[in-house]
Amino acid sequence: MNERLRHRGPDGDGYMVDGSAGMAMRRLKIIDIAGSDQPLSNEDGSVQVIFNGEIYNYRELRRGLKARGHRFKTAGDGETIAHLYEEYGGGAVERLRGMFALALWDARRGRLLLARDRFGQKPLYYFQDSKTFVFASEIKAILAHPDAPVVSAFASTDRRALAEYLSFGYVPAPETAFRGIRMLEAATTLAVDLDGGREERRYWAMAALAPSDAAAKAETFVGGLRERLEEAVKLRLVSDVPLGAFLSGGLDSSLVVALMQKHSNTAVKTFSIGFEGDDSFDETPYAEQAARCLGTEHTSFRVKPEAMSLLGELVWHHDQPFADSSAIPTYLVSKLTREQVTVALTGDGGDELFVGYERFYAAALMRRLGVVPAPILRGAAGLLGRLPEGTGYYDWVKRARRFTRAAGKGLAAAYFDWARIFDDELLAAICPGAGDNRKDINSYINAGQTHLVAGLVEANMRSYLPDDLLVKADRCSMMASLEARAPFLDHELAEYVAGIPFNLKLRGSRTKHILKEAARGALPDEIIERKKHGFGVPLGAWLRRDMDLARDLLLSRRARERGLLEMAVVERLMNEHAAGRRDHSRQLWALLTLEAWQRQFVDG
Repeated sequence: MNERLRHRGPDGDGYMVDGSAGMAMRRLKIIDIAGSDQPLSNEDGSVQVIFNGEIYNYRELRRGLKARGHRFKTAGDGETIAHLYEEYGGGAVERLRGMFALALWDARRGRLLLARDRFGQKPLYYFQDSKTFVFASEIKAILAHPDAPVVSAFASTDRRALAEYLSFGYVPAPETAFRGIRMLEAATTLAVDLDGGREERRYWAMAALAPSDAAAKAETFVGGLRERLEEAVKLRLVSDVPLGAFLSGGLDSSLVVALMQKHSNTAVKTFSIGFEGDDSFDETPYAEQAARCLGTEHTSFRVKPEAMSLLGELVWHHDQPFADSSAIPTYLVSKLTREQVTVALTGDGGDELFVGYERFYAAALMRRLGVVPAPILRGAAGLLGRLPEGTGYYDWVKRARRFTRAAGKGLAAAYFDWARIFDDELLAAICPGAGDNRKDINSYINAGQTHLVAGLVEANMRSYLPDDLLVKADRCSMMASLEARAPFLDHELAEYVAGIPFNLKLRGSRTKHILKEAARGALPDEIIERKKHGFGVPLGAWLRRDMDLARDLLLSRRARERGLLEMAVVERLMNEHAAGRRDHSRQLWALLTLEAWQRQFVDG
């Protein structure tokens, strides 16, 4: 089991066995390189800890624990957890500020405690039957245990899990693509006793987003926001190994780098990646411009199309079908960055905290267009449907068609249509009998939120952020044995931002308004006002140029014999994409990762 996680910790391993309990870990050395080999323990060894991640406030915690008489054997952050548990039991995790998945063995009580950080930046999965409890950072390690089942959740007789995957592009937590294997959700602890006792507890929840306030002014919050942003970045600079940052040239990553540079004695190492095949996806010129403005030591990578060649490797490291094709650039930039540094700061979470995604503005716009008669919207969608779709990032036909098709629906349904992979019509065609009991965006909406668009932002933080964005960030960076740190996902910063009136985040068509105002002086206006650009690859163009490998996989005899999909619909999607009538790259990538997963984990 431990060997299957070597990529997460190539620098060493450790294990402990205590009767019928055992734990093992792989270590990526970042803090206290010479010491802090895991498992880590309290003074008498009755509490043993293994963990993945970083505790950013460990120095402050250590001072308090030493004052209470605790004696430390190491200089790192991990041992703090064992001593903190002695003081506060399961409540110790609430005092941790960082990203982590941890397992703690309490020998005196015969209790195993598992916990994940508040946003779910580090993963933790488990399997339990009548005699065994098995856990690991990745599912592949659980599958190495002889008692763990390898049973697909995508049975032809139960279409719910398959429908959810095709809708979201991932299997929503706590379920997984394997029956009987579950993900421990973010901000949750799970205590399991040798006598069979079990207790799961949610220890933190993001505060509801503050509603709009017409009288609110940005200057009221800018100072407090800057202070907390700077603290969040500074905390994440603690490292005994080389450290750098991903830099796209957009607002989020540029602001993180600017604050890093402020607290660094040397030029920060920054990294960006671009792709041949479609210039609309290439952000390297913007990144290079930002690097010059900020004075960083910058490296740009430009790579050729290789989506299909990476398919198997990406599926293996995600353990499940995963339809987000931005995993391709995330892995490649992580791999190339790891050649120079061991830790990289990212801008992840900025769009979630500050309402940065265009679909949030689209939702607000749709509210204002509520007076437009539905027949007019349907007519516009029909006209747009006759036009061919390009594969460019800003292709207007594709964007306008998606907006008008969804705009006749309720706000939540429309938002889900913009975000999802397969819409209702296409899902019903390719996966008949999917049923109505599957999750959708309504499963994540807080009925108590009075601001409808803010409710969608909150739902996004409960679904897309932990189950897509953070899964991708963790797997793709750890594939390369690179630790990625996200200052925007500091929970104290997030709690402050939640209290900022919503109209100071989304102000008309201006997304991230308050963050842009806070960035004044730290960044030039041309970076602050740059148009939003997601992190992606020209997958549509790549597939359109050469569909042979995709056809061989998706239309193979093995794929047909599974009985999961309507193969005529699969073939239609491929033909329409190849002919240039539609850009089905998102749908085709979802199907490719599904078939590749079946071959690796189920057939194999």
